[in-house]
Amino acid sequence: MKTLLAGLAGFALFAAALAAPATAQEIKAGDLVITQAWSRATPGGAKIGGAYLTIENKGSAPDKLVGGSADIAGKVEVHEMAVTDGVMKMRALDKGLAIEPGKTVKLAPGGYHLMLFELKSPLKQGDKVPVTLQFEKAGKVQVSLDIQGVGAQAPGGATDKGGQMKKMHDHSGMKM
Repeated sequence: MKTLLAGLAGFALFAAALAAPATAQEIKAGDLVITQAWSRATPGGAKIGGAYLTIENKGSAPDKLVGGSADIAGKVEVHEMAVTDGVMKMRALDKGLAIEPGKTVKLAPGGYHLMLFELKSPLKQGDKVPVTLQFEKAGKVQVSLDIQGVGAQAPGGATDKGGQMKKMHDHSGMKM
């Protein structure tokens, strides 16, 4: 009986481990720690996608995200989205995005993000897409984007504080 109970307990732990969500990938590049790299699925025929991630600078010197590349896209640029006079505007950060020492910068919908231009195929939910980030000091860093659903607002279907799925923002007034 003891053996049977021990076997069942072991099986329960094994099953729980399989059911647990996978932990987010953490990439270290010099003093930078990159986590939560993700993107949204794109409809067939879409030629542009966005990518999001979190960068923490644990060092004492600043670094800068200046661009990137991906086999799935013809071009990868660092962008910022902001509301000016009630109008949402998006612009490329030609000089890059500073990652100050001791600070964390989150690239997320509605703010800083990567633009994937000239997509060669759709981004499909559940896929992992490799992207190479280019930093001024840390150099080239390979990350893998976890592709979420079309309307996702955070990696892994994250919810807001009230437990509700985050809703997609209205970007109808956006100028590019």
